[in-house]
Amino acid sequence: MSVVLQKFQEVLYSVLPITVIVLILNFSITTINTPTIIRFLIGAVLIIIGLTIFLVGVDTGITPIGNTMGSTMVKTNKIWIVAIAGIVLGFIISIAEPDLHILAGQIDYVTSGLISKFSIVIIVSVGIAIMLSIGLIRIVLNYPLYKLLTILYGVILLLAFFTSREFLAISFDASGATTGALTVPFILALAMGVSKLKKDSESSGQDSFGLVAIASAGAIISVMVMNIITRTDRITGDLSLELASTAIITPFLHELPVVAGEVTLALLPILMVFAFFQRISFKLSIRVVRRILFGVLFTFTGLVLFLVGVNAGFMDVGSAVGYSLATLDNKAYLVLFGFILGFVTVIAEPAVYVLTHQIEDVTSGYVNRKIVLFTLAIGVGAAVALSMIRILIPQLQLWQYLLPGYIIAITMMYLVPRLFIGIAFDAGGVASGPMTATFILAYAHGAAQAIEGANVLADGFGMIAMVAMTPIIALQTLGFIFKIKSKKEGIG
Repeated sequence: MSVVLQKFQEVLYSVLPITVIVLILNFSITTINTPTIIRFLIGAVLIIIGLTIFLVGVDTGITPIGNTMGSTMVKTNKIWIVAIAGIVLGFIISIAEPDLHILAGQIDYVTSGLISKFSIVIIVSVGIAIMLSIGLIRIVLNYPLYKLLTILYGVILLLAFFTSREFLAISFDASGATTGALTVPFILALAMGVSKLKKDSESSGQDSFGLVAIASAGAIISVMVMNIITRTDRITGDLSLELASTAIITPFLHELPVVAGEVTLALLPILMVFAFFQRISFKLSIRVVRRILFGVLFTFTGLVLFLVGVNAGFMDVGSAVGYSLATLDNKAYLVLFGFILGFVTVIAEPAVYVLTHQIEDVTSGYVNRKIVLFTLAIGVGAAVALSMIRILIPQLQLWQYLLPGYIIAITMMYLVPRLFIGIAFDAGGVASGPMTATFILAYAHGAAQAIEGANVLADGFGMIAMVAMTPIIALQTLGFIFKIKSKKEGIG
């Protein structure tokens, strides 16, 4: 019961700041109609309950499956089994990721179905699967992480020249959205299992990080390749804001069966693979199997409640707030509240708390977690604010942020301690959690709809990409400071 309360508290801290900010805005500089606000509050309650149940389910069901799979791969000691298992597991876990479904749903919505939700989910999951397999092989072969990341981002840079402006934003957003509440624990569990192949404990510890970063690069590459092959250029997006709707309960009832069906299809492959390996390899006790199955049931229930709350109540208000602030004479409000939303979101993100504690533990308290948390919050706040500036100035394009940003990030890999490389790149995925993929993404879409000359598809997307990039630079900067301080103390 204490675990459930802990998860509930984490989720509450994650959702509450945004809820309070929206209510303050509603009673001050922006006004949203009453039914929409009521739907928002109902959605917030469903998100809090759903995400709590979901996280408990992940801990008791999904993560043990990942750990067991990783341990089984270790026992075989065969690279080809690791490679195939990586592809299969990467695909089935990615298609179940709630953040990816939210992003794909938004892409489908703003393009009026021209880019279907199904196609985005499948293409991204294929990319994740291939790169997860490569990442696991890297651990086994002891290939340096910084070299592989340099190659992958070199490929991304090359593909970017042939990718349309709209798909450049979508591809980088997909990278941030795929590393969510379901994918990250599973991938980390696999990394921990496979890294145990190493005899060197220090190398094993370093290899526990970085797999998330490699997998998320697969999402970027796969969407870019899809764009180049299919030639899906010149797609425009539009966001129909139905703010006059007086329906309150009906949207939730409409979403429930749709979401339940999608979640069933997403989780079914995980159960089937688990059942297959349980029969031929795992041979876990009935008690353990029952616990895992209950965990998967919790994951299903929580995921349905979470997605229904997001789709029917939460995202409409995000769009409405962004739209309202963008229509004000003083555009500084849009940028200011973008910064505030980014700041409070990352501070409240449960996965960020895990990461900051992990950094403090790894450095034996030398790098204070509060400093890390504040640095990340400033970075993510700046990322959202810069995204708002990009929407306000349509001539300013996403690549003008991402190109210098990733050049800096890749250059820093050759200067910072190796441990910080994996931590920093993993942090990009951790920072872009459920609240970023839902409310702040919708906020950007609403703002893009309101600004004349802005494109909802090209300018509204790309915000998650910015949020995923800034922690890489921020944490590598801390790693660099840590290195300098260590050298000074060593000399002393």
